[in-house]
Amino acid sequence: MFRIETEVDKQRVDLLRSRLGETNAEESAAIRVLRGTPAERELPLQAWALDQDGALIGGCDAHTWARWLHVNLLWVDARYRGTGLGTRLLADVERRARDEGDCVSARVSTWDFQAPGFYRSLGYEAVAVIPDYPPGVTEFTLVKRLG
Repeated sequence: MFRIETEVDKQRVDLLRSRLGETNAEESAAIRVLRGTPAERELPLQAWALDQDGALIGGCDAHTWARWLHVNLLWVDARYRGTGLGTRLLADVERRARDEGDCVSARVSTWDFQAPGFYRSLGYEAVAVIPDYPPGVTEFTLVKRLG
């Protein structure tokens, strides 16, 4: 017998993550080799662009895991788009991912109205396209080898 509970519970999420990690290590030799190494630990990486008054005009939030850079968020204020600021922010986290996280690849997800062309212009290639996520929007997952 069992029961189902539906409340949000951070402790259980942590336990769930731990148990899934153990199961993954049991089932995958690649994951097993990764366990306990520096590559297994996430390294947060962020880069911020501020104007002369200290206001945020752009930023990139990312992390490393398993020798991959995961770009979570990249945004540039409309007034500064097309100036190379987004490229500089992304290049900074890519460089630090290589140097500090020993990353060999990067990945990012973006919507069709956001920046798939921007990422392609920087060497990223689409590996997944999800139409209607959310309805009326297409999501792209793009990857790049970091050299």
